[in-house]
Amino acid sequence: MAFKHAVVIGASSGIGEAVARRLAADGTRVALVARRRDVLSEIVGEINAGSDEGPAFFRVHDVRHTVEVPDLVQDIARELGGLDLVVYAAGMMQPVAFDEFDPAKDLAMIDVNLRGAVAWLDPVADRFNRLGRGTIVGIGSVAGDRGRSGNPAYCTSKAGLHTYLESIRNRVARRGVRVVTIKPGFVDTAMTRGLDGLFWLISADRAAEIILGHARRGTTVAYVPARWRWVMLVIRSIPSFLFRRMKV
Repeated sequence: MAFKHAVVIGASSGIGEAVARRLAADGTRVALVARRRDVLSEIVGEINAGSDEGPAFFRVHDVRHTVEVPDLVQDIARELGGLDLVVYAAGMMQPVAFDEFDPAKDLAMIDVNLRGAVAWLDPVADRFNRLGRGTIVGIGSVAGDRGRSGNPAYCTSKAGLHTYLESIRNRVARRGVRVVTIKPGFVDTAMTRGLDGLFWLISADRAAEIILGHARRGTTVAYVPARWRWVMLVIRSIPSFLFRRMKV
């Protein structure tokens, strides 16, 4: 499936930026949404270089400002000339010490990773449901598959996102709308740089390539890369009394 009109939320860095660049390179007209105007302007300038009417434009938006979203969805769809793909890639992972309990940090992660997704994807799902077509992609994480003691709120936000996407999928699938849950492992982005113990690290561009392949096929749940499926199968099978002893 080729996408003609797309929105990427969280497009100023990491996976979101890489997805937006790949979509534009494939001929998709794409709107980039994120907080940082200067970074967005630079990325869109690079995408549109050498073109009188480039495939990309941007909108500055903080996903925590949920009241803005319904009008923004309508405005972007109008400027794109349609809408058939929405990728929610906005994400936040705060550094949290093992013995730290900080509501401000935890709620900030939930606001960006989960509440922001609901604020964006509810009106998108409604639009696609009425049209009888469209693809939604949500970028979750392998961290959402188990309650790790190292960063409880991050795990919670991603687990909540996975469940929300499954619920939306079950609601709109009968109308021909596809909802794709992506669970990346370690991806080389600003979020992961400086972390210890990373393995199977892949580039954001390689992750974007895999993600868009799943979006085109309409995969329901995909681990990126695929071998994480088997790792997480093992991790989910560890009894709780053993898992809680692991400092992860």
